[in-house]
Amino acid sequence: MPLHFLTADGELDTAPSDTPLPHEERERWRRPYRPGPWRVGGAALLLLLASYMLLSTLIIAMAGTLTEAGVCLAGAVLVIACALRLLRVGVWVSAHGIRQVGLITTTTLAWQDVTAVRTVQQPVKWLGTPRTVQGQALLVEPRGQESLRTVLTDHNADFLARPEAFDRAADVVEAWAAEYHRPQHP
Repeated sequence: MPLHFLTADGELDTAPSDTPLPHEERERWRRPYRPGPWRVGGAALLLLLASYMLLSTLIIAMAGTLTEAGVCLAGAVLVIACALRLLRVGVWVSAHGIRQVGLITTTTLAWQDVTAVRTVQQPVKWLGTPRTVQGQALLVEPRGQESLRTVLTDHNADFLARPEAFDRAADVVEAWAAEYHRPQHP
């Protein structure tokens, strides 16, 4: 069973260089990069914790009451859901727009609502913690809003210690924006 949320499109590396968007199905949401080792490692640790919780559920069900086992099972299911959601976190693009998937929320902007997508040097959060370091960020400027949204940084869980992967992902997102951004006349 292919796990599409874990893989980026391999066609990006093997496509001819004359096409910026070498995809046949442009309507499908896709992540333009592979999840980083920090994100995959965090999800693996959560799944390891869930396996211990499921083993505890079995032991509690055999020795204790079913309600206690049910509580432990519900906790394990919640940890598994968090691990799967952690793997989906990131930026997704399609012909419809750009989607930023977070652990709890998802925000989608249509390409018509985007005025600019650009890479800038600025202080960025290190692995999502309050600590900031100097780095690069891919910003999306939505139409009608004065604030810029940070979409990707080179110090997040997908790109820490992988600057070339950040550059490729930023270039692909900018190419999608250039392809589908149609300015509206007032």
